[in-house]
Amino acid sequence: VQLQASGGGLVQAGGSLRLSCAASGRTFSNYAMAWFRQAPGKERVFVAAITWNGGSTYYADSVKGRFTISRDNAKNTVSLQMNSLKPEDTAVYYCAASTNGRVLLSSWFRYDYWGQGTLVTVSS
Repeated sequence: VQLQASGGGLVQAGGSLRLSCAASGRTFSNYAMAWFRQAPGKERVFVAAITWNGGSTYYADSVKGRFTISRDNAKNTVSLQMNSLKPEDTAVYYCAASTNGRVLLSSWFRYDYWGQGTLVTVSS
């Protein structure tokens, strides 16, 4: 599967952005999907994940209550709604797919496919 992330940009602290990830291939609905982010000079870290049918989600503590992950299997897309953004949310955001569709994974090396990343910059 090929993944294409979009929706990044510059926003002021307290603002909102919605990231989208479009997937190619007919088996998108089999995959668990996730978002990770990587700030300059830092490691890639887990943000949120969702199971193959959207029935379960999992969030990093740092974004819980502010970010919402969702998916539309009919459109082969996964989204990340980001509210109440903070300067520390500034990073390149990546979408990822795991063939283990029923399990929510937070380790980046457990994911099989990656998008190219989209930059989110939050100004103070």
